[in-house]
Amino acid sequence: MMLASLCLSYMIYAVLLNSVGTVILQSILSFGISKESGSILEACKDFSIAGVSFVTASYLPRLGYRRAMMLGHALVAAACVLMALNPGFGTAKILFATIGVTFALIKVSVYSTIGLLTTDARRHASLMNVLEGLFMVGVLGGYWLFGAFIDSAAPARLVWVHVYWVLAGAGVLVVALLACARLDESAARPAQADTGGAFAGMLRLLTRPMIYTFIVSIFLYVLIEQGLGTWLPTFNRQVLQLPAAMSVQMASIYAGSLALGRLLAGYVLRRISWYTLLSGCLLGMIVLVVAVLPLAAHVHLRPDVTWLDAPFVAYAFPLIGLLMAPIYPAINSVMLSALPKERHAAMTGLIVVFSALGGTLGSFIVAFLFTHIGGSHAFYMTLLPMAGILVALRVFRRETAGSAPE
Repeated sequence: MMLASLCLSYMIYAVLLNSVGTVILQSILSFGISKESGSILEACKDFSIAGVSFVTASYLPRLGYRRAMMLGHALVAAACVLMALNPGFGTAKILFATIGVTFALIKVSVYSTIGLLTTDARRHASLMNVLEGLFMVGVLGGYWLFGAFIDSAAPARLVWVHVYWVLAGAGVLVVALLACARLDESAARPAQADTGGAFAGMLRLLTRPMIYTFIVSIFLYVLIEQGLGTWLPTFNRQVLQLPAAMSVQMASIYAGSLALGRLLAGYVLRRISWYTLLSGCLLGMIVLVVAVLPLAAHVHLRPDVTWLDAPFVAYAFPLIGLLMAPIYPAINSVMLSALPKERHAAMTGLIVVFSALGGTLGSFIVAFLFTHIGGSHAFYMTLLPMAGILVALRVFRRETAGSAPE
């Protein structure tokens, strides 16, 4: 019951978090906002995640991971109902701020619960890859779910906000499942009840040298992943000239690639080292960007375009997700496996903080580039953080040798 609750919980938040690109596109059409204004939704989400994670991560073991997840889903279900009843860009800001606040509770709780449900580093890495893979399955389903509520003939119509009734119902279901689940959280509770000491312990993690390279790695990775994921529907619409609903639905190829890549990584990582796999994936990402993205410059408007005759780049470029997929869960697992279970909540707090900051920065950078140099050139800038991750992972492997499994 607990594992099922974790899986469904993570999938629901996958839909909510990664709907920001779709909601930006629909807000531009329905509410008449600019691209720069739309990108504020990413900040509403990510700054909320970062702030709440930093402040509360060390204290969640005292509240209880199961109760924290129930609280998070109850709040976000209420925000979804508000969006369905009172659609508007202001309400969308409230929704994504609520999603950010509650996801901070959910992710810290889920990552920390993995440590309670597994007994060794190999099982930890396997379950984390499965959960992150299911997260991307949720992202994939989210594109189709939102696409099903968009009227391609009149994409500005507000019928698309009815999707939030479905999401509110799913949140209530998870609360019910968690209420029936049982979880032994005694191993995660610190021996001392000093809340100031718990927060200080979280900050002390930042004094460890291997933490720096780890933070740089996840920051740059999320900058790439969120920058691409958030703006891929707009890229499909404005650069590849695809219809509105199809632009959202074709972005599901990216999410599907991430899901498949993470599920496969759970198998591959049993046979080769994490560093070998991730280095190869990063080099493949660089090659794909350089080889495929130039094709976008030669796409022309075709009003009757269908899935069967969509531009090649619309299928090929999102496959970068297959190569990106193993990076985030693999380095997180290596980092968490190097720490005792009572430190997992604090470490996950830092993971969430810097992931959120990387996501926000990535979205703002791509929004700026879309406006000033055009969408066909904006994604080239991801080559810089890709190279940065390659360097950071080399240092991270040296720092964790002897502390985390290869």
